[in-house]
Parts: sequence; structure tokens; C-alpha cells
Amino acid sequence: MLSYRHAYHAGSHADVLKHCVVLELLSYFNRKDKPWHYIDTHAGGGCYALESERAGKTAEHEEGIARIWGRTDLPAPLAAYREAVAQFNPHGRLVFYPGSPALAMTMARPQDRLRLFELHPADFEALERTFAGETERVQCRKADGFTGLKSLLPPLSRRALVLIDPSYEIKDDYRKVVDCVKDAMRRFPTGTYAVWYPLLARSEARNLPTRLADLGAQSWLDLRLAVRRPPRDGFGMFGSGMFIINPPWVLPERLETMMPWLVNVLGTDDGAGFDLEHHIE
Repeated sequence: MLSYRHAYHAGSHADVLKHCVVLELLSYFNRKDKPWHYIDTHAGGGCYALESERAGKTAEHEEGIARIWGRTDLPAPLAAYREAVAQFNPHGRLVFYPGSPALAMTMARPQDRLRLFELHPADFEALERTFAGETERVQCRKADGFTGLKSLLPPLSRRALVLIDPSYEIKDDYRKVVDCVKDAMRRFPTGTYAVWYPLLARSEARNLPTRLADLGAQSWLDLRLAVRRPPRDGFGMFGSGMFIINPPWVLPERLETMMPWLVNVLGTDDGAGFDLEHHIE
């Protein structure tokens, strides 16, 4: 969807959830010296200025990272997340927000590799600028990540985290996500696949986790964060979720330590809450 620009949503409650989980997954990968690949099917622009016209228009970061930035009581996963964001704000003031690829780069070692897809022309140019000088470890491709992913699986390292994070502004994205994960699991069954999805009233969003679970992965995890009650008119996002195939066995415990805190800090009414389901073998 070329009309979608993540700059309008940078640092939102959805980004907090998604990026904290991504960092937890890569932290687990770093327990071993063996290299990994991070593959992002919808990479965006890489890094965002929160004082820009786009970010300021919606100011979604005020309901996300801004509520965490000055806290001193963060659970360990959220403390690690804030530390990663702080690398892009060295003077202590929250001015820039790193997207998923930039945060992944904070975890990358010399042997690790990032493979990034972005179709929007302006965002692709920004992505290339973000990673200028990192041509050995990072490759940016102006292509559709749903189809481009096929050429990268399985990676030579046989260790990979694939983040699938489309805009979902068109209904067909839900089908494409399921088809993409199904094909990826066939090509590379042991890969870790992290799918972000919005909490919406529409049936496609409600049914996506079930459709992903039905793909037959032996191990999976579904995490949902609602920051408010579902809107009465049925329109608008009231939270988001992460569905992970082949998650590390330590992840549920790590998430349990942070989610009640996150609900308390990011929740805006009595509809806030979280759900965590998993089956890990």
C-alpha cells in the first residue's frame, strides 16, 4: 500500500509492543555465536524524526514510547528496549524513533546480516540513507517483501528472524500474510517468524491468529495488547498483537514480567489488558 507511511505512527503503542518483542528474539539469538539473518518484509524508512510534520500530525508516540521514556521502574525487557531507543537519542531528549531495522541493527554483531524490503519510493530512499556505509551487513531491496522473502529462505546460517509487518490497509494483506508464512515454513521450517497485526473489529483481523495457528507449527506464541476498549462504532485500532512461530522457550516468561506493567502504563481506560497464549515444544 504505497499511501501508507509509518512515520505517522512511529513510536506508537503498537511499535512499543512489536519492537520490544523483536529485541527479545534477537537477544535470544545472540546467546550463540552462530550468525543470524534478520529479514524485514516491510522495513519502512529506518528511523523517524518525532518532531517532523508527519509524526507531529498524529503524535502517536505520546501514547507509546513517550510514556516509557522517563520511567525508572521498567521491567527488564522494556529497559533493554528503551536502552536501544536511547542509542538514537544520545542527548537524553526523545527526538528520534528507530524503526524495526534500526533497532535490529543495535543487536547485530559483525557476523550477522540484515535483509530489508521496502516498496515505497521515498521510504526506500530513507532506508538506504539510514544504512549508508553498512553495505556488507545490510542489503536494502526496493521490492515487495511478500514475494521477495522466497529468495532468501533458507539462509546459509540456518538461523533467521523474519518480521512480517504490512500496513493491513487493504483486506488482501491478511491473506498475503498467511500465504507468505505458509510458503516460508515450507522453505525453512525452523525459522522464527514474527507477524504483527492490529486489533480491529473487522473479521480479517480477529481471525488472523487462528489462521496462523492452523498452519501447523509445533511451537507458536500469540501476544495481544489492548490499550483501550473496542470502539462502539467498530472503527479504529484499539491495540495490536504479535504472533510468533518457533519462539524461544524463554519468551513467555519474559513477556509475563512486562505485560502487566505495560497495560498499566499504556492503557487509557478499563478496556486495557493483555492476552498471552502459547504452545512451545
